[in-house]
Amino acid sequence: MDILKTIGLRRTPQSRPATPEQVSNAAGGYTFSVADSARVHRFLTLGTDGGTYYTRAGELTRDNAEAVLRAAAADPVGLVNQIVEVSEAGRAPKPNPALFALAIAASVDDVEGRRAALAALPRVARTGTHLFLFAGYVEQFRGWGPTLRRAVGQWYTERPVDRLAYQLVKYRQRAGWTHRDLLRLASPAGTADPARRMAFNWATGKGLGDYAQAPARLTGAQLRAGQRTAGRPAVRAEVVPDELAVIADFEDAQAATAPAQWVEIIGRGHGLSWEMLPDAALGEPAVWEALIDHGVPQTALMRQLPRLTRIGVLSGAVGETVAAQLADPDRLVRARVHPVNVLVAQRTYASGRGARGQATWAPVARIADALDAAFYAAYGAVRPAGKRTLLALDISGSMGMSVSGLPLTCREASAALALVTAATEPRHRVIGFTAGGRGFHHTAVTELDIGPRRRLDDVCRYTAGLPMGATDCALPMVWALQNRVEVDTFHIYTDNETWYGQIHPHQALQRYREKMGIDARLVVVAMTATRNSIADPADPRQLDISGFDSAVPTLLADFSRGDI
Repeated sequence: MDILKTIGLRRTPQSRPATPEQVSNAAGGYTFSVADSARVHRFLTLGTDGGTYYTRAGELTRDNAEAVLRAAAADPVGLVNQIVEVSEAGRAPKPNPALFALAIAASVDDVEGRRAALAALPRVARTGTHLFLFAGYVEQFRGWGPTLRRAVGQWYTERPVDRLAYQLVKYRQRAGWTHRDLLRLASPAGTADPARRMAFNWATGKGLGDYAQAPARLTGAQLRAGQRTAGRPAVRAEVVPDELAVIADFEDAQAATAPAQWVEIIGRGHGLSWEMLPDAALGEPAVWEALIDHGVPQTALMRQLPRLTRIGVLSGAVGETVAAQLADPDRLVRARVHPVNVLVAQRTYASGRGARGQATWAPVARIADALDAAFYAAYGAVRPAGKRTLLALDISGSMGMSVSGLPLTCREASAALALVTAATEPRHRVIGFTAGGRGFHHTAVTELDIGPRRRLDDVCRYTAGLPMGATDCALPMVWALQNRVEVDTFHIYTDNETWYGQIHPHQALQRYREKMGIDARLVVVAMTATRNSIADPADPRQLDISGFDSAVPTLLADFSRGDI
């Protein structure tokens, strides 16, 4: 062997850098480093829960937090805009990263940055739970100065009273916080609205009125009648205003003991949700039928499917109603339901067993099918690119890790994401790739038998059972060239921890272009929030995107067409 033939610029082992710009990944291979703006987007959409195959959760979280801190120091207003865009469009499966990043932005030295972050608080913290999470995160970076107190106070004073009442009752406490805690910290400016003042009093344990002292607990009916506790006269508000009807209903529901009573309270139509009912009510089929009849929010409905199945609610007409609601595109959009959360719900429900605990159930087929349809519907309408597309799934060992703290592995999630494009693009092929070698299965590229005709849970099981090996992300291009497969766009779903191959992915792509005479594009769909990518940032025909961004199918199609 001529040893000089081992040195060159067009073919470099992944264990060595191909360009001075490349950096080492956690697996020991060399890839490109992504910019902080991309790092922040990965963090917002993918999160860091659970870490990766090579990186512990704590280390990955610190690494991402440093990227957010750098972005906040360099352009805090731009960071806030990025957070708001991801949050309001429902592009992330979890709100925690956005709230954490907003807490950082609200703590910067730059005055305009802090103002922008605090002004965005109600747009990102849309529920009481979100507000509690933000309060916990922001204390990690700053104290409760006047501007923070005012921003939190405005969260309570600037929304309509009926919506405020709903938040106070539905999200009474989370993450070690209560509304009483935040109202005392924020001390909202006085309000002339008696209903809002009564709502504040109720949240701080003083009952539904302007009382000199905290009254004894009264039922909703007693409150409506203006009943008082002896020795503690009400100063104002003899009866409960209409805007606070949901609070009175909550008090009534807590005092009730029979299904008929709970059904009657729900039937008043003031928006009583399942979280506002006592535990005893949640085992009653009649109660759930009443809740469904009045409309259970989409995310809550998905989470309660195992319970509804166990108590026999999903048979007959009620089951048909629930199936129709689950797959309703308009409901999915209005509720900002993220497709990955639908995927988790579908996979969990179809399995008949919870990821935690010992609960089991016999899945209802039409409900599992409705969740399957909801997964595709949650992405919205995608205009196909009409290009020859190779969907390449990294099925190496590192992709067997759970992703974002969900009961789902990277390889299972990537297979489900690929199905959306497979359902859209008529000219596609799907392969799985993993490298061979000593100690590994001697497999490289396998055409996969997956497609929209197979249900999501079936595809996840099939993908989980594929043999694992080392990671070589150049294999899709190498295989396509060896087999003369004509590809306009390569979609590679990976954690970017490539290290095994004798040629870098971007070099293999260039070689494919030259030999096949096709100006092929490459999209790298990142499944973890690391700082690496196999996509060459200097090549405009290569793109790196976050796998859990709900806009992924549209981005893939637009890039394949050349629109971006």
